[in-house]
Amino acid sequence: MSTTKERVALQKAPLKVPTDIAPEAVADITGALNALLADVFTLYLKTKNFHWHMTGPHFRDYHLLLDDHGDQLFAMTDEIAERVRKIGGATIRSIGNIARLQRIPDNDAEYVTPKDMLSELREDEKALVSSMRAVHTVCDEAGDVATASLLENWIDQGERRIWFLFETTRE
Repeated sequence: MSTTKERVALQKAPLKVPTDIAPEAVADITGALNALLADVFTLYLKTKNFHWHMTGPHFRDYHLLLDDHGDQLFAMTDEIAERVRKIGGATIRSIGNIARLQRIPDNDAEYVTPKDMLSELREDEKALVSSMRAVHTVCDEAGDVATASLLENWIDQGERRIWFLFETTRE
């Protein structure tokens, strides 16, 4: 039976899980995934912002497109965070933490035209895919095939979103 002091010590122990990935690689992958997670949350919120504020003759189509894109992005968040934990890292804990790590800019404008919304999201998606490729390289170097495999699927999804946004904004 453990004492209260021992239980308190265990509660304050670092969040460690057994993994065969080197501790330095876990730190590198964790850092890269947390920055990616911050970007995904940022892009999710921007996508929902544009979804909520869409206007014009193509409102329904664009509204539904952005709803679908938002669902895809939100689904990634839990998978990214859980992957960080599976390899023994700690993940983001707050909106402030997201704000410090995000590389995709917010858009707080009162009004953005539908075409500008879609074009901005396309560029943000391109940046996200580029970041995912960089994280994939970190995972490859560490032999983290599970994270690399997830990234490959997310890259494919991101490229599909880019394609849809590109085709939607063509004249």
